[in-house]
Amino acid sequence: MVDPRLLEILVCPRCKGELDHRTGTENEELLICHSCALAFPVRDDIPVMLLDEAVALSDPVTES
Repeated sequence: MVDPRLLEILVCPRCKGELDHRTGTENEELLICHSCALAFPVRDDIPVMLLDEAVALSDPVTES
């Protein structure tokens, strides 16, 4: 689990927008940028905030 204090200061490296912390299938952690429709992986409790490592979301995630 990513430290909640770290989640408060992390932003999307592309747009500098807010990130949403989610747990995906098979308990993988992701940081989602809704503006860019990108998902950044979290590996061993460390967010990988590299655009080359981000996964494009097929459908933009909408807030509910």
